[in-house]
Amino acid sequence: MQKDREELYKLVDKAEVLDECLPYLRKFRGKTIVIKYGGSAMVKKELKIGFARDVTLLKHIGINPIVIHGGGPQISTLLKKMKIESKFIEGMRITDHETLNIVQMVLVGQVNQEIVSMINTHGGNAVGLSGKDGKLILAKKFYVEKPGPATDRPEIIDIGMVGQVTSVNIAILELLLRGEFIPVIAPVGHNKNGETFNINADFVAAAVAGAMAAEKIVLLTDEVGVLDAKGALISTLKKSETKKMIKSKVIASGMLPKVSACFSALDAGVPKAHIIDGRMPHSALLEIFTNRGIGTEILQG
Repeated sequence: MQKDREELYKLVDKAEVLDECLPYLRKFRGKTIVIKYGGSAMVKKELKIGFARDVTLLKHIGINPIVIHGGGPQISTLLKKMKIESKFIEGMRITDHETLNIVQMVLVGQVNQEIVSMINTHGGNAVGLSGKDGKLILAKKFYVEKPGPATDRPEIIDIGMVGQVTSVNIAILELLLRGEFIPVIAPVGHNKNGETFNINADFVAAAVAGAMAAEKIVLLTDEVGVLDAKGALISTLKKSETKKMIKSKVIASGMLPKVSACFSALDAGVPKAHIIDGRMPHSALLEIFTNRGIGTEILQG
């Protein structure tokens, strides 16, 4: 009798969860949500399966997910095997021509196809793309700017074949979404002269979100979100507050590209940007469909 009652309570809990989801199902139906997929969620088997099922669920209930993936750990692993040192400045990978070839091999030839296969295996209908397909992502060379040591002028640093997005060919993505496909994009692009660039996946996600007038952008990371100076999670931040945290170096290193990508998405008209912990099962669903959400939400202002 006690066991039956416990099972009943579990069913009631599930019903309450579904009831909480209803307003969000109405709000986001027919809308586009861009998800940057990276970190442990791309490595641990149970998290990979969970992500594939979550993205498939979003599509089946009428939301249009677009996935942009990273692949930093996989790239670093292969570089190490080839005895090539990984170097970063301000969270950005220095990419010479040899490194670029490996980046393309890993992102386009390995990681992208694994994600597509995983989603399709779990009931989705995913299509893999690189930014070079159909001129999806046009880019130009990116330079890192660091505060100058002795002047107010920033120090300009060349980090190799690293690009920044100049335009997104949304016609390809709109065609796929109308056909009920889930686009999965590897973050490489090229310029009009055919030069290939490695592009930070967070920035690609931001550019795609802005171009597609997405309802929100969600960045999956290996962090719980943005932390304050005492190490506590900040649930909501305005852009102006975030800039102050960057200036005071509370936000630094690998978190810098993520908040910068959030700024870019917000400036392009995306209403909300989220940095969440991809190590938590079903983190994207929890962010989209629950009242509290998780991680850090960044807003204009």
